[in-house]
Amino acid sequence: MILEVLARNAFEEFAAGMLKPVAALAIVGMAIALSLVQRLQLEQEMVTSIARAFVQLALIGFILQFIFEQKNAVWIFVAYTFMVIVAGYTAGRRARHVPRSPYIAGISIFIGTGVTLALLLLLRVFPLTPRYMIPVSGMMVGNSMTVTGVAMKNLRDNLKMQMNQVETALALGATPSQAIKRPMKRTLILALSPVLDNTKTVGLISLPGAMTGLIMGGASPLEAVRLQMVVMNMLVGAATFSSLVAAYLSWQYFFTKTMQVETKVFLDE
Repeated sequence: MILEVLARNAFEEFAAGMLKPVAALAIVGMAIALSLVQRLQLEQEMVTSIARAFVQLALIGFILQFIFEQKNAVWIFVAYTFMVIVAGYTAGRRARHVPRSPYIAGISIFIGTGVTLALLLLLRVFPLTPRYMIPVSGMMVGNSMTVTGVAMKNLRDNLKMQMNQVETALALGATPSQAIKRPMKRTLILALSPVLDNTKTVGLISLPGAMTGLIMGGASPLEAVRLQMVVMNMLVGAATFSSLVAAYLSWQYFFTKTMQVETKVFLDE
């Protein structure tokens, strides 16, 4: 009975505040009109995307409100595990030609974000409560997902382009880890460059999401800046850990047990 009352109150509160989001659909209407005029044939995809976003955000909003009211650290692990699984699957799809890519991506994201979260807790940057840890872990998992998928895909593509050099190195007695050193370095640089570029220009081109949310919520700009500094640090750390683990786990599937290139991995199907 109590849960029903709480759920009803939460739904009524949510519905009452939906006027502005619904009004903002006028902007999407403009985009649909432009698509029609230019015959881009993106109207259905735009409608579907916005509808999915509304449903997904509403659902996660109710779930997070429920979790925050429980004040139980177990829910942090549940939410974090779910995010890592979805992120691993998504990043794995980007690098679908890499064997066992969803598992590699999931493990890499888990290790990269897990180490970063552990350090944040050890340094007492954030308290171990769902209200802090779930949004923080969500930002790191999302960022690491993108970097991990790019790293895995680019490593395979770079190795494919430099196949002759790699095979020559192997023929001269190099080990697979030595032969792949240059493609690995190039891959990690390309994967991490967007994260580093975003860090270098933060506050100059646009205000980051965490900082914007705090300011719009009534926090002082200085308080928002302090939190954003922590966020940028953790995003860089988690992305670096995740991409490194993903690259090192992936390259082992590119070679046979006899230390030759596994050619079937590089066939585009």
